[in-house]
Amino acid sequence: VVVPGLWLCLSFGCAASLSPSCLSAQFRRPGDFILGGLFPFGKDTVNLTTRSEPTLLLCERLFTEGLIWALGMRFAIDQINNSSSLLPGITLGYDMYDTCFEPLVALQPSLLFLTRNGTTGIGLLCDYTEYQPRVTAVIGPHKSDLCLVTAKLFSAFLIPQVSYGASSETLSNTELYPSFYRTVPSDKNLVDAMVLLLNQFGWNWIATVASDDEYGRGAQALFLSMVGTDNICIAFEGLIPTDLAEPSAKKQLENTVKLINSSKVNVVVLFAPSLPAQALLEHSIRMGLDKKVWIGTEAWMLSDIAASTPNIQSIGTVLGFAMRTGTVPGFQEYVAELFSSITQEEFCRQSRELSRLMNAEVLDTHCQQCGNVTLGDIWPMLRVTTVQPVQVAVYSVAHALHKALGCTTTACPKTPIRSWQLLHFMNTLPFEMNGQSFRFDQSHGTNTGYKLIFWAWRDGTLTHLPVGDYDQSLYILKSQIQFHTPDKKEPASECFRRCQPGQFRRIKGYNLCCYDCTDCSENSFLSSTESTSCSPCPRHQWAPARSTQCHDRSEKFLFWDEPLAVALVTLMALTAALSCVAALLFLKHLQTPLVQVAGGGRSLFALLWLLLQSLSCCLYVGRPSTTLCRVQQLSYALSLNGCFSTFVPKALEITLVTEFPRCAPRLLRWVTQGRAWLLVAVSCLTQVFLCLCHLRLGPDHLVADYESLPSEVLLVCGTQSWAAFALLHGYNSCLAFTCFLCTFMVQTPAKRYNVARGITFATLIYFVIWIFFVVIFATLRTVLRAVTQICTILATTLGILASYFMPKCYIMVFRPDLNTRDYCQNSTEEQLEEDRQ
Repeated sequence: VVVPGLWLCLSFGCAASLSPSCLSAQFRRPGDFILGGLFPFGKDTVNLTTRSEPTLLLCERLFTEGLIWALGMRFAIDQINNSSSLLPGITLGYDMYDTCFEPLVALQPSLLFLTRNGTTGIGLLCDYTEYQPRVTAVIGPHKSDLCLVTAKLFSAFLIPQVSYGASSETLSNTELYPSFYRTVPSDKNLVDAMVLLLNQFGWNWIATVASDDEYGRGAQALFLSMVGTDNICIAFEGLIPTDLAEPSAKKQLENTVKLINSSKVNVVVLFAPSLPAQALLEHSIRMGLDKKVWIGTEAWMLSDIAASTPNIQSIGTVLGFAMRTGTVPGFQEYVAELFSSITQEEFCRQSRELSRLMNAEVLDTHCQQCGNVTLGDIWPMLRVTTVQPVQVAVYSVAHALHKALGCTTTACPKTPIRSWQLLHFMNTLPFEMNGQSFRFDQSHGTNTGYKLIFWAWRDGTLTHLPVGDYDQSLYILKSQIQFHTPDKKEPASECFRRCQPGQFRRIKGYNLCCYDCTDCSENSFLSSTESTSCSPCPRHQWAPARSTQCHDRSEKFLFWDEPLAVALVTLMALTAALSCVAALLFLKHLQTPLVQVAGGGRSLFALLWLLLQSLSCCLYVGRPSTTLCRVQQLSYALSLNGCFSTFVPKALEITLVTEFPRCAPRLLRWVTQGRAWLLVAVSCLTQVFLCLCHLRLGPDHLVADYESLPSEVLLVCGTQSWAAFALLHGYNSCLAFTCFLCTFMVQTPAKRYNVARGITFATLIYFVIWIFFVVIFATLRTVLRAVTQICTILATTLGILASYFMPKCYIMVFRPDLNTRDYCQNSTEEQLEEDRQ
């Protein structure tokens, strides 16, 4: 079965109707497969008698660009028809229509393409598998908003549609638009390149402006969604009108320029076609906007419309991305030959015959104002207009037809082809053109990469200078970019400065993108440059201020080689030596009256405990452990108890003799001689029992203190139970208080040694020291806690030695004449003598 007509439609934009009549008629050609096209001719959209010269010039440029795209399509068709291997035996025809940049206008030929082949009606069927429309595939339109309208129609019929200019990311949704393809990258790739550009120059305070159409709004929305994660802040975002004839268009453009100026940014990102972009740049120049860095897109960067704005050099620096495309060999020669043939009568006769074959009643495509375009008009645009995407679009369908028809290198069978049958080959088939390989990715697009273009002015002439390249990563030749600043270096555009390592961002003002850089405090670090606060270090680590990492803590305790520890150990040795000397003197003079008055052998017992008490200071030096922490308080309490236990019998003896003389004869035997030792033993055993209770209720334990010191972990012995602590030391306090009460009021006759006064001062010194010790010990959490305990032990030991034992040692060494029975007579003996008399 021979398919009578296989149609392929190309849709383009609209411009002024300036094409010559013969060339206009030649936009129709029959063939085995017809390629339809919609081009930006813009018939009747510009009234040449009422438009000013600048407006007419813009329309001419728009028309010329659309005409070049149409010629590029025809060039590709002629190449395919002249090829002996791609579609041998098959002739492609074409039928081109005008969209006028209007969705409703674009719908007219689109509906025509959907009609059943050979008719002007669209069949309403439940199953379109065997439905044969007038066209098999569609190329175009160029604009995204037109494609969003037409793609839904063609996707419903699964007719392949290949656009050579629509870049909206919305069209990447293959579920909504399963039959839509494009030969240009999507806006997502463009936005990725822009974000990398801004980051490389450190521009993080920018304005973004977009045209109020699908292309501008979609690209701007995509840009705004991506810059937030790259520390790029938007000072202003706005839209500019696409219909400049609207009454409010001028006011809207002026407001946009004022807002850009008030935001104090130095970089403006502009997503817009050439006409709205030219209008914004013109208003910026007229209103005296400061020079900026303008980052643009191919939609206006390569257009001669924006570059032709008067005094355009004063806007600042223009950078932008243009799709990386190859050249189309032979195209310029093809256009030159075509325009030379227009003047020949034979060409025009054939064109009129072809035009009569078309049904003008279905869709009028005749140009009403023609004959004004020459080769000289179109030749300058041939160097800047991108034609390769059009050629790739036509070739992609041709290669799909080649596979679908089962063509060989010599012939193609004449078999029926349905539109949906091409989709499989469009998705999977790579093809080559002019030595390059092309294929559609998962989103039905082709990502050929971008070139970074710089507007370079040389002798008043604009040159589009390539200064970089983007393909997943961005490479920039910064040395070739001359910015508008006096030193030709890139300007700063920052609401905030780049924070240094170890600094986090602190928001200031109403704008969340403006912040100050604040140093991280001690023991915190900045885990990531994206963080807005510092992270605390783990307990076992520390960090100095403004740090990016934590360090392990070193242990802190009272080391043996510390000067303070050395001084305390030296003082401990002196105290121990003093206790030994006193014990030796008491042992030597054990039978003298002075020693006997002091308690005799019990004094040696007390000095032995004072020696052990002073030596217990060694338990507080060095690395503490749980065992040492348990022993520290016990050793101190037991040693002090051993000393105070020897004072109790003497204190009770003095109290009985002085305060209770009548009871003294009966009770003195319980506190003197051998029974006094029994009292000492009972006191010591009681303290041992309390030590066991302390261990049971809550002994001191090793504490790793991470808060007291900034960079070290303090190892100290912490009090687990203050009740157990009070129970342990409270008994000694009771003994001392009992001794103090028994002795502080005792009066001794003149020229007699007062034994009671030594006990009074010893216990008084103990209480004074412990008042300070308890206050300091309960509040300290540093290594001085151990120092405090050592000082307390040594001060208590020295206080008892100085107040009770040293005066007696002085008498034994320097005043032996006082060591007599009369001067040191025991109060008990005096009481017994008085009883005898």
